[in-house]
Amino acid sequence: MADQPKPISPLKNLLAGGFGGVCLVFVGHPLDTVKVRLQTQPPSLPGQPPMYSGTFDCFRKTLFREGIRGLYRGMAAPIIGVTPMFAVCFFGFGLGKKLQQKHPEDVLSYPQLFAAGMLSGVFTTGIMTPGERIKCLLQIQASSGETKYTGTLDCAKKLYQEFGIRGIYKGTVLTLMRDVPASGMYFMTYEWLKNIFTPEGKRVSELSVPRILVAGGIAGIFNWAVAIPPDVLKSRFQTAPPGKYPNGFRDVLRELIRDEGVTSLYKGFNAVMIRAFPANAVSSWQGCAFPLGLRAGCMWSDFACSWDRTGVSVLPKPYLQPEHSLFAPFPEAIRRTCLWGSLR
Repeated sequence: MADQPKPISPLKNLLAGGFGGVCLVFVGHPLDTVKVRLQTQPPSLPGQPPMYSGTFDCFRKTLFREGIRGLYRGMAAPIIGVTPMFAVCFFGFGLGKKLQQKHPEDVLSYPQLFAAGMLSGVFTTGIMTPGERIKCLLQIQASSGETKYTGTLDCAKKLYQEFGIRGIYKGTVLTLMRDVPASGMYFMTYEWLKNIFTPEGKRVSELSVPRILVAGGIAGIFNWAVAIPPDVLKSRFQTAPPGKYPNGFRDVLRELIRDEGVTSLYKGFNAVMIRAFPANAVSSWQGCAFPLGLRAGCMWSDFACSWDRTGVSVLPKPYLQPEHSLFAPFPEAIRRTCLWGSLR
């Protein structure tokens, strides 16, 4: 009988997942800053050009005016929350599957996977909302010409002093509206595509790396097609002055459509899609001192590594071998980190 793999220490899983998550945030944050600034820029006056004409214009102006630090404003908030967010996300997804299974080996239908994914979005909202609120405020304050907050902790402290806990959790409903259906869409589409890409007579666990990457990429597109409209509303609402939108997201939606049309609900879409490319470039670098952690964290966004219940992991041979000394401490955490990268 073949030797069974040794149980993985929860602490090692947590540390590996946290390291991969930090890499994920570090690589993706510049284009997230661009996305938020595009979503929150005010409409241009008649005869005047907009503040940013598009993704590349926003990136160029931010880099020119504020330097590389400008692209990384607000990064501390998501870094602090990324490790517990992973844990809560996959707890919610696993719970969602178990609640619908009579037996552990039962195969879920696509609507059931969608429901399990939606539950994971519910669980992550409590962590995501304050991080998103602080991050967005720090990302836009330089472009607005006002520097009210000196950093993440200062922003959290002032929000609490001025508005209490409700000020920190402003935008909770919109975060739910974004993450619940988007998470469900990702999990369902990813499983569906893997089944389509699996050749007849083969198992899903035998899928090649390119096919898994394509499945993750297309699933990410479906995810963001659902997520981007409420994400635009959330960014606007969370960065608005107090009292501007007394009726919540309904006022934001009404103002956006009235002033800028329905297409304004997809502001920042290009930035979301483009960020897959630099991540994959970084992930191909072989000389990292922490090769597996960096690979996991940096193969993020819509073409990120993917993880499923069969244990498929997008890592090159010989790292796919469970007995590999480098792979042994991390496998489950790395797979989970890579999947969550494509949701954010």
